Formats: sequence, structure tokens, C-alpha cells
Amino acid sequence: MNDQSDQHTNPEGAGSTARPLFDAEFCAPERRRFVLVAAILASSMGFIDGTVVSIAMPAIREGLSASLADAQWINNAYMITLSALILTGGAFGDRFGLGRVFGLGIGLFIVTSLLCAIATTPQILIAARFAQGAGAALMVPGSLAIISRAYPRDIRAGAIGTWAAWSAVTTAAGPIVGGLALSFGGPEIWRWIFAINLPLGLVALWLLKRGVQTDASRPGQPVDALGAGLATLGLGLLAWAMISGEDGLTPRTLALAALGTLTFSGFLIHEHRTAHPMMPLALFRSPLFSAANGVTFLLYFCLSAILFYLPMLVVAGWAISEIEAAAAFAPLSIFIALLSKRFGVLADRIGPAPVIATGSAVIAAGYAWLALFVDGQSFWWGVIPPMSLSGFGMSMVVAPLSAAIIAAVGDDQTGIASGVNNAVSRTAGLIAVAATGGLIAAGYATAGGTLSFGLPGTSPLHAEAMTSAFATLAWICAALATLAAVMSLAMRDPAQR
Repeated sequence: MNDQSDQHTNPEGAGSTARPLFDAEFCAPERRRFVLVAAILASSMGFIDGTVVSIAMPAIREGLSASLADAQWINNAYMITLSALILTGGAFGDRFGLGRVFGLGIGLFIVTSLLCAIATTPQILIAARFAQGAGAALMVPGSLAIISRAYPRDIRAGAIGTWAAWSAVTTAAGPIVGGLALSFGGPEIWRWIFAINLPLGLVALWLLKRGVQTDASRPGQPVDALGAGLATLGLGLLAWAMISGEDGLTPRTLALAALGTLTFSGFLIHEHRTAHPMMPLALFRSPLFSAANGVTFLLYFCLSAILFYLPMLVVAGWAISEIEAAAAFAPLSIFIALLSKRFGVLADRIGPAPVIATGSAVIAAGYAWLALFVDGQSFWWGVIPPMSLSGFGMSMVVAPLSAAIIAAVGDDQTGIASGVNNAVSRTAGLIAVAATGGLIAAGYATAGGTLSFGLPGTSPLHAEAMTSAFATLAWICAALATLAAVMSLAMRDPAQR
């Protein structure tokens, strides 16, 4: 069916102007499966890279003699460019051709993954991760967008469902496969978590070439390059200031914080004034949209902080194998894959606010449970059960938060609204890792630790100090998730007023 009248915005929120999703000339019906598998492989690379790097961090730190600040940068370098450029990445697809930009993102991700794999110093790895995030920013928005371009409305839902199911499976399997390799491989095996992207990416590029026939560009589509530059620089400076804050409020830290604040303020002013913003600030005039993004920020801040420091605690502090540590990630992926659709249906029936509030409260209970029982240093009894509870809570909020975002805006803004929410969640992860490093380091030192949080060590005091610092972080996350539950209660769908 030639559904040329399907006028919606890009599902990844690439731009603020409406355009047709389906394009009959983009991909022939018999070639759609190539595009679908390419999208699955590309999105899987982006998802897996985040989870496996967290599990591999103790090995990376030991292999490269990296400090805790280096570890934060290895994570945050990727998140800075991805968070700042993800909306612009979609706009580049509109401007220069969706398939072309999607392929460019995959290619950049492949090259930078190779650079990550052969890095010999923390600084080289950090630089490669900056560039890898830029590749992901071109690649991630295209995953859903090329499916929507290739599949007409009447069969698109099935294709997106296949994409979501396989993405969930690969995201859950990634930490398990990575954990197996790290547990039974040599000291340099962590390099293969980046190198595996090369064959996956090359297959995705080959499938994309087989699937896409006509990739029209839209010369009139504007790209907010200045906004992207200001956002990247502002987030980078603020992250640098927060990581430097571990040494106290030095003149350099204060200068970085001031410069970062000014730069990010310049980004907001530019977005307010420009005719084609990458992040339309007018969306935040909706109380529902603002509240939903506030809840998103709090919950993903907590999730990112826990998932970044927990593997370092159990692997480096408790001497748990990487494959066991990967089990802490499994409940999140499994519950979201199995239950998020059902909670989305429930949110459609009773409204998103009560479902999100309940889910946030469950998440808070999980983190409080973790904080209470982590002192026993029992992974299977003190970590897996509370992580399972918080994973169940996350499955309650993912789909309802998306529903709240869509309900808050007009039909012609759903794509950009979803994209903004995506950027908010990634920015939350960036800030979480940057802002909590000082807290973790101070908690470790106060508890009598003599090495560094996350470095392998056999001293019982080292493990106790790491555990104490992590317990404090878990309590903070429980409090923030509780705040998210309270904030959720104030959310009301405009249609219900």
C-alpha cells in the first residue's frame, strides 16, 4: 500500500517539522527485511556498548592504569556527544538522506570502536569514546526512522515490534556474553567488547546497502549546528567541572563550572531565539511535558549511577566474576521486555500518572533494599533481589512515560517530543556518573579505603570501604526515586481535565 499520506514526525524526534514517514521508493517490499535487520544490529550495538562497558570497567581500569576520574570520562565522553547530538543526528537524516546518514553513523561507530579496542592509554580511549558517541548520535535516531520509512502504516507496528523484541534480547544477552568473555578470557579481553562492533557493523552496512534503493535528501531541511555545538561544549564543561570537583572546589573547578553554565545558558538562549531549534523550549510550557521529563531525569539519573558503580563494587571489591555481575543487569531487560507493553496498556486505560507513581515507588523500595542489605556483601541475596524489584519498577514506567510525553503535545510534535525525552534520559545518565564520583570517592576515603573505588584489591578494608560508599549512593537514589513518585502524582493528562 502506497501510504504517502502518512503525515507524522520522525519517531526518534529528529526535527520539528512534519514529513511523511513511509516512502514507497525508499525500499522495495522484498528488501524490507534487510533494512529491519540492519536497524536491529545498529541499535543493538548502541545499547550493548553502554551495559558491557560498565561490567568491563574494572578490567579496563586495571589494563590501562586508569583512575576513577578516567573511568567516569570513559563513560561520559560517549554520553556527552550522544546526549548533545542525538536530536541533530535525526535532522541530518532529513537534510542529507536518512539511509546515507544512518550508514555514516554505523561507519563512524565501527572506526571508533576499533580505536577503542586498540587504545593504549585512558586518554586515547576517552577521545575515541567522544567520537564513538557522535557516531551513535547519527546511528541511533535512524534505527526506528528507517523502519518507518520502509514499512507502510498497516504493517509498521509488526516491524517495530520485531525490532523492539530483538533489541531487548540482544540488550539482555550483551552483558551475559561480555561477562562470559571477561570471566574466562585474558587480561586484555575487554578490548573485544569494542572489537565485536566491527563485524556487526559491517553486516549492518551490507544489509543497508541491499535494502535501500532511493534515499532522497531534503535540501531545505535546516540543521541546528550552532545549537549542537553549544550543547556539546556546555555539557562537556559541566561534566568536567563535576568530575574535577572530587578534588574540592578549586579555582579550576569553579572556572569550569562557570564557563559550562554560561555556555549551556547560551544554548538555551539560542534555542529560544532560532527559528529551527533542535530542542523547542516551547514544549516545556506544558506542565505534563515538564513533569514527565523531570521524572525521566530523576529515574534515569538513579539507574545510571547504580549500574555504573555496582559492577565495580562487586567485581573489584567482592571478587565476583564478570558473568555473575552481568546477572544484575538481566532483571531490568527481562522485565521491560515482558511487561512494559502491558503497563503501557494499563496507562492508556487509567492514565499514566498512577502507573508511573507506583513504578517509581517500587524503584525507590528496590534501591532502599539494596542500601540496607549491600553491607552483607552477598551478591545473590543482597543485590539480585533488590535489583529485580527496581527492574520491575522500571518496567512500570517506561511505556507510561512515553505515553505522557505524547499526551502533552500536539500530533505534529510527537516525534520531537519523544526525541527530547530521549535526550533528557541520556543527559541524566551523563550527569549521574559525573556528579556522583566525588560522593563515591569521599565515601570510600571516609570509610578508610586506601586504594581507589573500583580498583581490584584483596584487602577486607578495601571491600568494606567500597560497600559503604555504594550504600550511601543507593540511599540517595532511593530518595530521588521517591521524589519522582511524588512528582508523578502531580501529572495530569490534559484530556482528563
